[in-house]
Amino acid sequence: MDREVEEKPVRAHVVAQGRVQGVGFRVFLQSQAIRHGLSGWVRNLPDGRIETEVQGTAVLVDAFIQAVKRGPSLARVQDIEVEWIDPGSQGSSDFIIFTGSG
Repeated sequence: MDREVEEKPVRAHVVAQGRVQGVGFRVFLQSQAIRHGLSGWVRNLPDGRIETEVQGTAVLVDAFIQAVKRGPSLARVQDIEVEWIDPGSQGSSDFIIFTGSG
């Protein structure tokens, strides 16, 4: 992969379904984001899925998406949807867990 492409910021919107709520998924994703130096957020959805957006380099965002597919030990991810969106300006380097659902 071209070095310039590897370092260009990308942003992914990811929705995971399966047994993904009540199993520590949001905390797991926050730890993965911090580990990879990514910014973004995660939240539970009212329909039982989780939704997350993450921004960073393509290689690190891809590693994060692989972590979403794997999930924490108590989770059972059945499917994920990934949409690549415009990274825009990165205002924060934090990864936020939104509480509640929706």
